[in-house]
This record gives sequence, C-alpha cells and structure tokens, in this order.
Amino acid sequence: MVRTPPEPIATTIGNRPPADAEGVADPRRRTMILVAMCVALIAVIASVSGLNVAQQQLAADIGATQSQLLWVINGYTIALAALLLPVGAIGDRWGRKHILIAGLGVFTVANLLASIASSPMQLIAFRVLGGVGAAMIMPVTLSVITSSFPEEERGRAVGIWAGVAGAGGILGLISSAILVDNFTWPWLFAGPIALAALAGVMTFRFVPHSREHVEGRFDTGGSILSALGVGGLVLGIHEGPEHGWGSSLAVAGLLVGVLAAAAFVRWELRQERPLIDLRVFSNRSLAGGSVSLLVTFAVLTGLFLAVVQFMQAVLGYSALRASVALLPMAAMMMPLSTVAPSLSQRFGLRTMLTAGSLCIAAGLAMLGIFSTVDGGYLPILPGLLVMGLGVGLSMSPGTTAITASLPAEHQGVASALNDTVREFGGALGVALMGSLLSAGYSSNIVSATVGLPTDAAATVKEGIGGAFSVAPQLGDRGPGVIEAARSAFVDGWRLSMWVAAGLLIAAAIFSAIWIPSRQRALATHLDAADELAPTAELELAIAD
Repeated sequence: MVRTPPEPIATTIGNRPPADAEGVADPRRRTMILVAMCVALIAVIASVSGLNVAQQQLAADIGATQSQLLWVINGYTIALAALLLPVGAIGDRWGRKHILIAGLGVFTVANLLASIASSPMQLIAFRVLGGVGAAMIMPVTLSVITSSFPEEERGRAVGIWAGVAGAGGILGLISSAILVDNFTWPWLFAGPIALAALAGVMTFRFVPHSREHVEGRFDTGGSILSALGVGGLVLGIHEGPEHGWGSSLAVAGLLVGVLAAAAFVRWELRQERPLIDLRVFSNRSLAGGSVSLLVTFAVLTGLFLAVVQFMQAVLGYSALRASVALLPMAAMMMPLSTVAPSLSQRFGLRTMLTAGSLCIAAGLAMLGIFSTVDGGYLPILPGLLVMGLGVGLSMSPGTTAITASLPAEHQGVASALNDTVREFGGALGVALMGSLLSAGYSSNIVSATVGLPTDAAATVKEGIGGAFSVAPQLGDRGPGVIEAARSAFVDGWRLSMWVAAGLLIAAAIFSAIWIPSRQRALATHLDAADELAPTAELELAIAD
C-alpha cells in the first residue's frame, strides 16, 4: 500500500546515496558550489526581463513590430516554464552536473546568437533556444544545493538561493537599463553570457556528479503533457492582456493548457513511476508553500511591471533610476531570506508564511494609499520596504517546504516544481496587474479625450505611453492630457495594489488554516515514524 508522507515532513524510505545523505565534505567546496549555482541562477533570471528596456531600440534597429517584441520577451519565458518539470526529472535520473553543463552551453550559445540576430524571427528563435537552456539550468541549481549540503546547513543555503531568485529580477533591470542607456541592445546579452561562462567553469571544477537510482522507465507521456499544460497556460496568460482574452492565440493557449493539465493529472495517477506523484499535494506543508510562492511571485512580478511604469510615467524617472529605486526592497529581502529557514524551524512554517503574506499585503496597501501624482518617491518607499520584509520572511520557507517534502530521488522534480510555481505565478501576476492597470486607466481617462481627434483619442485611451506620444501634437491641450493620463494611471495603480493586497490576505488566511501547527506536525510525524520503523530505514527532514 502506498502511504502519503506525513503532512509537514519529508519522509524518505530506504537508503540514500552518500552524497545526498551527507553532502559534500569540504566546507570550502560547498561554498563554491553555492556561489556557482547562484551565478547561474542570476544569469537565467536576469534574462527574463532584460529586453523589456530595449523595446524601442529593437523596433528601430531590426524592424520588430509590437507583436514580435512580445514574442521576443515571452518566448524565453514560455520555453523555460514549459520544460522545467521534465528537465528536473532528467537531471535526477541521468546526472545533474551533466544537465547543468549542457544547459549552460545551450544558454551561452543562444545568447551569443541572439546578440548578432538581424531580424525579429531570428531573435525570437534564439530567445526560445535560450529558454530551453534556462530550463536545463534553473531547477538543477536548487537540486544541486539540496543534494550537496548536509541537513544542518541546507536551510541557509536554500535561503540564499531564494534571496537571489527574488532579487535577480531587480538586478537584471538595473544592469539592462545601464547597458541600454550607454550602449546598443546586443550588449544586453553580454552579462548573461559572462555569468553562464563563469558558472560553467565553477560547475566543472567544484560541483560533484550526483544522480539518483530510479527504477522503471522515464515518464515520457507525463513530460510531454506537463510541457503542453504549463506552456499552453503561460502562453494564454501572456497573450490575453496584450491582444484580448478572446484572441485566437490566447484562447488556443488556454484551451490546450487546460486540456493537457487535466490529461496530465489523469496520466500521472495511473503511472507506477510518475514524473511527479500528485499525492504529495496532500502534504499540507507542500501545498501551503506552493500557494504562498504562487501568490507571492504573482504579486512581486506584477509589481515590478507596475512600479517601473509608475516611476517612469508618473514620477518622470529614467529606466535606470526607476530600477535603482527598487534596491531598498532587495536590500530588505535578501538578508531575511537567508535567516528565514532558521526562523521557520523556531516558529513554524505556518507562522512564517502567514506573517510574510500579511506584511506583503500591508506593503501593497501602503503603496495604494500613499502614492500620488505629485508625491514623489519617498511616500512609496515605506511600502516597498514592508513588502521586502514580507517576501524575505515567506519566500525561502516556502521553497524549503517544497524541496523537503519530496524524497531524495526526486529533488530535481521538487526544484522544478518550485520553479514552475514561481514562473506560473509570475505570468499570472503580469497578466493580472497589467489588466488592472489598463482597466483603471481606461475608465478614468475617457473624460480627457472628449473633443480630441478620433485617432488621437484612441491613442490616449490605449495607455499612458500613447498619451505621452500624442500630447505634443495637441497644442494647448497637450499638458492637460498628460496630467489627466498621469492621474488616470495612479487610479489604475491604486486598484491593482488593493486587489493584490486582497490576494495576499487570502493567502495568509489559507496558510493559517491549512498548514498544521508545529506541535501537531511533529506529533503526526512521530506517529508515522513509529509505524514505519520496524520495516524500513526512515530519514526525518523536518520542513515545518
């Protein structure tokens, strides 16, 4: 009979390979492994949003249309998200180091080719190839860490990884803005190439070979269905806000994604050796960590989109200044992510995720209350700091809850599940925040377009960027249109902040109700250990 693991505890029955049970013996080598994995992770995450700041250059230089620009940016993300689960399983089965080095090679070549692309279609193809390489890197970085560090050091190492994952987007925006302001768009690929090359050298030198002995055939059917499900859903979510939720590509993506996801669940439940045993979601710590990460990254990614637009369009900041303005949030987030796993051991997973979600909600509410057209940056700084506090408290415990809830032979899948939750949450956040910003802006800008020429009015209604582009052609009415557009954008901003705060409050309530208390979790775990001890060796990895 197959037993469901105790809820907040990861139970691994049977012997684990020495590398996974004891980690790497040399502390210096473990440090170098952690550095290598974080360098590789930064390369992947910085590439997600790096080209956002170069859209005007791309349009002028290679003649890319707005639709093609969308695919240049989203092609990478879709390929990355779609392949995370299959690649994580492949790394577990055939060797993590091999997959990581191959992924770094593919990623480097793809970015090099993208830097010399001469047409939009070439750039899109190379960006998709880069996403394939990124999918071979991202889940393996975390599984290498969990298999290389002993249990007493694993939480801190995962916390550092999580902090880098959370702040990597900000670092990518800053570096990209610097390069676009001073160089041409091909230089945006120089940073990821250099980081991937450095990570490759360090991986070859320091990362040990590790893989798990997994019997049975590889779940090819589950891999294909998971790629179609995640890829289709992310595609539809990306396309909806840009071209309308009724557009053919958005509908097709969502339809394929939903059908493939349903087929994946049905397929996995029937497999003796599934890609991921879906029964692990009965583990309340894993489910709670997954929900917390999904909502947190949805809001975090959506906020990055919204706050950069707010600072540029409303406060008049450059792309670089807007990106640098997010550094205080990262400065709050990263140190807390490092110590949060140890705090989780002391106070419990439920307390950490609930408190973190409530802090993020409070930060969002502060952003909604204190943001004004003429208020400047200082009124929104406290909200960013409180958000950074909340993300720092909840992000690494949520990650640890996922990785600790799956056995050693599935750490690649656990890492991929963690990354898939983050990427899917990010796609949802961009779609949600973008739609709310657009809806709030559109409903409040109508009065300012009365009496304008039809084409000009339509352009103003499209977004605040359109208002800025058409205002110089409107004579005396131009300044009034700009002021109305800025005010309408702030109204949309406030709407998006309040909705996002509501989602975080809901996530906090879910964590408080669903995740068991520390005492109950430990009692459940010990009962399970007593039952299984006579028949199997049981390793205890407390996640709560």
